[in-house]
Amino acid sequence: MRSSNFLLSTLKETPADAEIVSHQLMLRAGMISKLAAGIYTWMPLGLRVLRKVEKIVREEMDAAGAQEVLMPATQPAELWEESGRWGKFGPLLLSFTDRHDRSFCFGPTHEEVITDMVRRNVRSYRQLPASFYQIQTKFRDETRPRFGVMRAREFLMKDAYSFHLDDESLAATYERMRQAYCAIFDRTGLTYRMVEADSGAIGGAASHEFHVLADSGEDAIAYSDASDYAANVEKATTQLVTAEPAVATEAMQRVATPGQHSVEEVAKFLKLPLQQVLKTLLVKGTDTPVVAILLRADHELNEVKVEKLEQVASPFEFANDAEIKAAAGCGAGSIGPLGLDVPIVADHAALAMANFACGANSDGEHLSGVNWSRDLPLVNGQDVRNVVAGDPSPDGEGILSIVRGIEVGHIFQLGDTYSRAMNATCLDENGKDRVLTMGCYGIGVSRVVAAAIEQHWDDRGILWPQALAPFDVAIVPINLQRSEQVREVAEKLYAELTAAGLDVLFDDRKERPGVMFADMDLIGIPQRLVIGERGLAEGNVEYKLRSADQSEDIALAEAVAKVTEQLSK
Repeated sequence: MRSSNFLLSTLKETPADAEIVSHQLMLRAGMISKLAAGIYTWMPLGLRVLRKVEKIVREEMDAAGAQEVLMPATQPAELWEESGRWGKFGPLLLSFTDRHDRSFCFGPTHEEVITDMVRRNVRSYRQLPASFYQIQTKFRDETRPRFGVMRAREFLMKDAYSFHLDDESLAATYERMRQAYCAIFDRTGLTYRMVEADSGAIGGAASHEFHVLADSGEDAIAYSDASDYAANVEKATTQLVTAEPAVATEAMQRVATPGQHSVEEVAKFLKLPLQQVLKTLLVKGTDTPVVAILLRADHELNEVKVEKLEQVASPFEFANDAEIKAAAGCGAGSIGPLGLDVPIVADHAALAMANFACGANSDGEHLSGVNWSRDLPLVNGQDVRNVVAGDPSPDGEGILSIVRGIEVGHIFQLGDTYSRAMNATCLDENGKDRVLTMGCYGIGVSRVVAAAIEQHWDDRGILWPQALAPFDVAIVPINLQRSEQVREVAEKLYAELTAAGLDVLFDDRKERPGVMFADMDLIGIPQRLVIGERGLAEGNVEYKLRSADQSEDIALAEAVAKVTEQLSK
């Protein structure tokens, strides 16, 4: 591809609204162009990268035995009503009516559509197991789209679905898909982790996420330093503390804490470390107006875990000011467990505290020197907090570290969540109708592009992994328009490299060398050949890897072999 025939629209300055590196560099490199909030046009350069991700995904899905389909982006409301999700999916669902006043949505996901397709076309157990996938545009009406294509409203996704007669068959396909996902992310050259995850709004049983590790990631991932254990912080479990109970060494006393509302303010006022302060949170209950959740003040509540407690209402919601006042007789900053006549759930770590401070259920007052058994009756411990770095790994091997991750893939064992609701059945070997069990497997194709940049960049621009680079090599001729020798050599190299099957960008623009070098670095082409009269006088061209600090002179006759050899590494 010649630059003169290619829309290379790079920017020198970073757009003001670009918040993270991938968003900044995708705009500066001319990969995407913003049309509206969270909606982008993929420009020629960006589309080349996107198509390379698609190719890898498609090859591994085919190898895993999945059949490619293409389902409508526009979905009728009655399918979503049948599954029970039309009223549950929330404002993320972009819904509209047609001229006949029939309700539709622009698909954010395709469980309903694929289930309908299978129930119409799969009749016998002999057609199972069956897996289907598509690579298609989705739309989710994000409240605050941000970070470019990382959190866009319109995005490209690979979604796959499998159908089975039993859980054993589902587990086998789930494992094949897990291996296929590992192969996909290995081939893209990304550093990633597969982690245990919560199934969320999609539903189902077993669930794993694939996260590209990056400081800009929105998700926190806990992993063991001594095993393969890894889980989303929402899913990672804490262990029951089994040490001997701490001994009470202080007398309980009431302390005036005027104007101190947060646990941080109380800890500072009482000159205590945060881990010596107990915080009490009131949430809405199922059989009672509120339920009290007790945590060490330096720990964070895990709402996903708490919502699964039978005492706690779903969806999870904190008590409001009126409910707090009715239950505790004070404001939120002074709640404590002593004398609190509501169901109480204590985190394991909270039960291991001694001589701690807590609210006194009286505004502007707290209790210090509080101890379990002596001052407070022990309650059953629960795991209701987020894990933190240094916690023991749940598998008993090593301790946990916390890193940030960008979710690029998610696989679920859905079970019969959708097939039962939509009556998707087929005949088993005994001629009886059986409800199908399902798996669901998604990859954010457009998000992979941004995630790759978040891992591979420097102060000059993008450092593409070879498998995703828009071009394999750039030819940069110096004074192309004025030197016949440079033109002849550049044209010959371009023809030879193209004939060898490489994607080549021939920068034939009438630009200064510095501009061309800066653009090639910005867009991240892995290899560069610079052709100039001075080098040609000695039979050389200048060769540079994008990841290297220095260039080197190589013999012109060896240039094609050098580039192709590098590609095979």
